[in-house]
Amino acid sequence: MTTFEYRPRGVCSQKYTFEIDGDTIKSVRILGGCAGNLLGISKIIAGMKIDDVIEDFEGTPCGFKRTSCPDQIARALKAYKEENNL
Repeated sequence: MTTFEYRPRGVCSQKYTFEIDGDTIKSVRILGGCAGNLLGISKIIAGMKIDDVIEDFEGTPCGFKRTSCPDQIARALKAYKEENNL
């Protein structure tokens, strides 16, 4: 199991801490942001494959912003894959 931290940009949330086992997200803790929405997102993605979350979340805007917490989660997971040569 690997712990991976990511600091998102352009959104209200401040830090994501992932627990990842192989290609599966075991959990994610999100600091800051819209508490209810992000708690729901963290429950939904627990147990999902990294590539599935990237595919589902990448490019999701938030209002007038070009990014969102889901988009930043996708970016975090892409960074994790790059750092770990996956």
